[in-house]
Amino acid sequence: MIYLFSGDDAKNKLVSYEKFIKSMPKGAENFFITRNEFEKTQIENFYASSSLFFTKTVVIFSNILEYEEAREFVLKKLPLMGESSNSFIFLESKLNKPSLDAFRKLGREKAELYLFELPKEKKEKFDNFLVANAFEKKDKLHTWVYFRLAMDKGVGMEELIGVLFWKVKDMLLRKNFRKFTEAELKTSASRLSYLLPEARKKGKDAQSVFEQFLLEVF
Repeated sequence: MIYLFSGDDAKNKLVSYEKFIKSMPKGAENFFITRNEFEKTQIENFYASSSLFFTKTVVIFSNILEYEEAREFVLKKLPLMGESSNSFIFLESKLNKPSLDAFRKLGREKAELYLFELPKEKKEKFDNFLVANAFEKKDKLHTWVYFRLAMDKGVGMEELIGVLFWKVKDMLLRKNFRKFTEAELKTSASRLSYLLPEARKKGKDAQSVFEQFLLEVF
């Protein structure tokens, strides 16, 4: 079965997604797939087989359809995912018509679509502290999800990194070492302080550099 959460109304989409995740049966084996973890062979295994140790497998894709290669592969495999006994959840930004049509063609028996669109005249400001607060909890999944939502809303990397740097410094001042050690926080603060200057100096993409930071810090 497939579940799609898509659209540019980030707030309501995320509320609905989190409520849905909490309603999933206990005892399932969960896999969180972003661009960096995307492997075609692994995806094929998810819909072609069942887990030996868990009653059900839940695969959560985060903004996979933004990337052409992954999008082309996934859209071709949607019918097989829809027939699988496992669940495939897509958390995506606003999709184009061909992509949405690929999901709609499966019908309600194989795919449930939850679309959240803002009125054209309304612009929603993203709360950057969602990223910082998820980081403080050492919540890898939601730190990544909120980061991608921030990018969808057009938040600047300087602004996002600035808020996260403030959060890390605040954790050090409050001696909040429940999730990270003092040494880990000091290292993170140091890396965040030179992340963008170093990226510009080496001609690297700021988003990619920040993504790498998140992958390494957890």
